[in-house]
Order: sequence, then C-alpha cells, then structure tokens
Amino acid sequence: MSSDAIVPQFNIHDAKTNLSRIIDRVEHGEEIIISRAGTPVAKVIPLHPRVKRTGRGSLAGQLVAADDWDSAEVNDSIADDFGLTP
Repeated sequence: MSSDAIVPQFNIHDAKTNLSRIIDRVEHGEEIIISRAGTPVAKVIPLHPRVKRTGRGSLAGQLVAADDWDSAEVNDSIADDFGLTP
C-alpha cells in the first residue's frame, strides 16, 4: 500500500460489528486502522505466508544431499563455525 493512500478507519464498536467484513478486506490486501475515541490504536494488515507447502514430503525429489552430508568432518566443520568445538 502506498504511503499516500487513505487507509480505512473503524472505531472499536464498528470494528467488532464488522469484523468479518474487515478480515475479508484485509485478506484482499487492504490495511485497516482501528481507533478508540478517534485516536488510531491498531492497524490490521494482511499476513503473507512465506512458504506454501502441501504437506510432509512436499520437497521430495527437489533436494539433493551430498553423500557426506552427515560425516564427522562436516559435523566438526559446522560445530567449528558455531564455536562449539573445544
């Protein structure tokens, strides 16, 4: 939403009465301001999930692990990167 766009504003009573409508608008990309006595107190914004996976195994066949992915040398190297080696 651009910074010069007018953001719809609802007082708390109207927001409670119209919550389903407000959520629908937010799901379609709008931002909504909730006010108490004319003073903005909250902003309802859309959440955009980072990853949409269909379930377990959704990346099957798309990832390739090196044969030595769990070798002692690799584990020691990772531990050293994190400062976990003596």
